[in-house]
Amino acid sequence: MISYPDISNKCTLKGRVVSGTKKAAFFTQLDWVLEQCSEKLGFKPFPGTLNIEILPKSLPNVESIQKEKGIALVPPDPTFCTSQVFPVSIEGADAAMIIPAEKVRIHGKNIIEVIAPISLKNALKIDDGDFVTLTIKRILPKSIYA
Repeated sequence: MISYPDISNKCTLKGRVVSGTKKAAFFTQLDWVLEQCSEKLGFKPFPGTLNIEILPKSLPNVESIQKEKGIALVPPDPTFCTSQVFPVSIEGADAAMIIPAEKVRIHGKNIIEVIAPISLKNALKIDDGDFVTLTIKRILPKSIYA
């Protein structure tokens, strides 16, 4: 994992693990996604995402984060979707929250997707319905912003 300075006032999100649409495994294993995640996040993502339904009290934080510039995942084909990623810690495990371009989002604003180098469900021993806390944990260097 690449090391970045800590954010002075950490932002946390709380939510409940939910099932996804099973479409993210395709996206996370595309060559350009694997390459850019490795280069920009310091890991190659496990196939798929962990989907988290954010609790109402954390939604304002999600909305604030979505307005920020994160690390851009830029496809070689401009007709394919771009995404922003934000390094996070989920129950102590390094990961990244991924925010697809709005025109291709398949989930409501209360569902976020998280990528990691491991199966988070297996590593953290969590299942659908379990509650988790994410911490947005880093200030990102300007050279990798969108």
